[in-house]
Amino acid sequence: MLSTLNIFRIIAFLEGVSYILLLFMATPIKYLMEEPKYVKLLGMPHGLLFIAYVAFAFLLKGEFKWNTKDFSYILLASIIPFGTFYIDKKYLKTA
Repeated sequence: MLSTLNIFRIIAFLEGVSYILLLFMATPIKYLMEEPKYVKLLGMPHGLLFIAYVAFAFLLKGEFKWNTKDFSYILLASIIPFGTFYIDKKYLKTA
C-alpha cells in the first residue's frame, strides 16, 4: 500500500515532468508553429498536479516537521523547472 509520502513523491515527479513538457515543448510549439493545442492538452493536467503538490505539501508539513524555510523551498520548487526533482532528492528520499 502506498504511503502519503510515496503518493507525494509520485505527484512531485509527475508535476515536474508536466511542467518541463509545458515549458520546453508545448509553449515553443505554440509560439513558433502557432499550434496551441499542446498547451491546452498539457495545461489542465499540470494545473491539477500543481494543486495536488501544494495540498500534499501542506498535509505532510506537520508529519515531517518541516520548518518554515524548508517548507518555503518545497513550495517554491513547484514553480522552478526541475525543482521538484531536487526536493525529492533532498527532502523526500531521506524522510
